[in-house]
Amino acid sequence: MLLYAVIACFVIGYIAIVFEHPLRLDKTVPALLMGAVCWALISLGFHNGALDIVDGHEHLFKGADMLLHDGAAFEEAEEGFMANLLHHLGKTAEILIFLIGAMTIVEIVDLHRGFDILKGYINTRSKSKLLWIVGILGFILSAIIDNLTATIVLVTLLRKLVPDRETRLWYVALIVIAANAGGAWSPIGDVTTTMLWIGQRVSTGGLMEYLIVPSLVCFIVPFVIATTSMKAFKGDIMTPELESDEGVPETEERLLSSKTMLFLGLGMIVFVPIFKVVTHLPPYLGMMLSLGVVWLVSEYIHPEENFTEERKATYSAHRALSRIEMSSILFFLGILMAVAALETIAIGNVGALRAMAEVLQDAIPNQNWVIFILGFLSAIIDNVPLVAASMGMYSLDNYAIDDTLWHFIAYSAGTGGSMLIIGSAAGVAAMGMEKIDFIWYLKKIAWLAFVGFAAGAAVFMVIETYLK
Repeated sequence: MLLYAVIACFVIGYIAIVFEHPLRLDKTVPALLMGAVCWALISLGFHNGALDIVDGHEHLFKGADMLLHDGAAFEEAEEGFMANLLHHLGKTAEILIFLIGAMTIVEIVDLHRGFDILKGYINTRSKSKLLWIVGILGFILSAIIDNLTATIVLVTLLRKLVPDRETRLWYVALIVIAANAGGAWSPIGDVTTTMLWIGQRVSTGGLMEYLIVPSLVCFIVPFVIATTSMKAFKGDIMTPELESDEGVPETEERLLSSKTMLFLGLGMIVFVPIFKVVTHLPPYLGMMLSLGVVWLVSEYIHPEENFTEERKATYSAHRALSRIEMSSILFFLGILMAVAALETIAIGNVGALRAMAEVLQDAIPNQNWVIFILGFLSAIIDNVPLVAASMGMYSLDNYAIDDTLWHFIAYSAGTGGSMLIIGSAAGVAAMGMEKIDFIWYLKKIAWLAFVGFAAGAAVFMVIETYLK
């Protein structure tokens, strides 16, 4: 019964996360409750002999041994349970520390108005050229600072460049597609690719080598269709900045430290994969080093001409830390620990998620179709638990690092979410900032995102089948 209780808890929590908007409930709440209650139920079941567990190395620990209350079997089972819990917490903490570091660096750059520098590179009145410029920026930036942050930065810029909201909505919607495509080929471009990278399912080189072309196709195809056949991107657009200063933002919008902090922040984030390759240490240690360097520079740099000690707090890392979304961090904590709970419960001699993978394999022998469907699911429900579940379903013993399976999961989960406005963090952010209507996006943009997703998936299969 406790096995079904754990599964029911996960399903109910998942439903609450999916319907967070109708329920008017922050998804962090059900995620935290789900993670804690699932593990509490497992502990009760295991210590009462009703549940068996499996650790990360697929060692089976029988709950019946806990009823002995003495002897080597009892001690081994108890240590196995606690070691398994700490193992999953450690893997989750690696991801959370990495994300906290990256978010803090981005916020420090933003405090110094570093992203305002990007407006200087946008110097066209053509609607189609503007779309390609912001699209390319979104594709590149999302690979460096993640797709969510890139979307927020570019939506903020578009508000200054495209004053008409109805026109701007089209640009913002296409930015979501570009940002998700750009985040899929970078280990730091999306939470899901970061999870796969830290979990040693993909390497930096392998991810970039086999996903850069499919991701480009996923980005380019919708943009070509939009600029050649949609009226929204025909003609010219007038922007206040361009009329007054030929594309260069007003000087008061910049600080003396803007350019330095922009390039330092982006450079230190890009340095993290290099650090991992050189030192063979986990990525979160590289992010700690990068954050330390950016924080150090921010302590001594002078953003203004007459910079005083009283103004220092305005640009400090302490303020940046107060601006990061801790609710998102706690959501990842809850959801990843809940998925870890399902990975831990033993059904037969394997974990529940591994058993589910075997059932899927029997039902749908073609694995590519399973992952393709995962891309559609990521548009409906959050891609973080989907990827976390897939990592539990398919073990490293059967699918080594940089296996085709992991690359396709990274692509599908990263880009499939573009098909619905609520299907990705970038889409949700754009929806909140511009009040984009769900039905409008479904009618106008969803088919474009699907065409790009399908085209990129087809290219991926060709590359992996014939060129790998």
